Amino acid sequence: MFYYVLKYVILGPLLRLVFRPRIEGLEHVPATGAAIVAGNHLSFSDHFLMPAILKRRITFLAKAEYFTGPGIKGRLTAFFFRSAGQIPVDRSGKEAGKAAIREGLGVLSKEELLGIYPEGTRSHDGRLYKGKVGVAVMALRAEVPVIPCAMIGTFEAQPPGRKIPKIHPVAIRFGEPLDFSRYAGMENEKAILRAITDEIMYAILTLSEQEYVDRYAADVKAEEAAEKAALAKNRKFPRLPQR
Repeated sequence: MFYYVLKYVILGPLLRLVFRPRIEGLEHVPATGAAIVAGNHLSFSDHFLMPAILKRRITFLAKAEYFTGPGIKGRLTAFFFRSAGQIPVDRSGKEAGKAAIREGLGVLSKEELLGIYPEGTRSHDGRLYKGKVGVAVMALRAEVPVIPCAMIGTFEAQPPGRKIPKIHPVAIRFGEPLDFSRYAGMENEKAILRAITDEIMYAILTLSEQEYVDRYAADVKAEEAAEKAALAKNRKFPRLPQR
């Protein structure tokens, strides 16, 4: 119930008024039946803009940190995400991928729309990164189409670190459904999963026109964080010149 209150009464009208998103290709999203909507992830706002413009309900796999924050703010955030029908997924540890797939398949088994960001995390610099193969596993096991989606302008509206989005033109593009039935029964073949995922990412790239990086976003983020930490350490404890 709260999902529809947010969508049609509280958040949906507000987001449409502020962002006035331009929608392209909405006819590609099926009116009934299970499907995966796979998109790029540029901003915290993505979680709310896409559900606000879709006619059907869509459930996203959200990182568990949104549900476990401390204090009043953390409890309010957790309540908001749960009320909006989002599912927490722990992204740490070896079992994280299996848990996400299990939860996603549960949504699809109910003939619903599942929203997923194959990159696994938000882009920290506006570029599109290599996709993880979980989306391919779910598409094959559930035997459902994948609708590529591109969020455009949300990075500029709410880049990482900005709590309140600014007014900026936003577009949401949906591409034609991708059918992978030709790979039925091959969800354990690593090469097939990689090929499917790359095809999905290429479709998203075509829609978004982002710069593509053939590396996982999480790895790049970790490397850049380590470099910043090393630079900060060197500034705090500079090496003395050797005699």
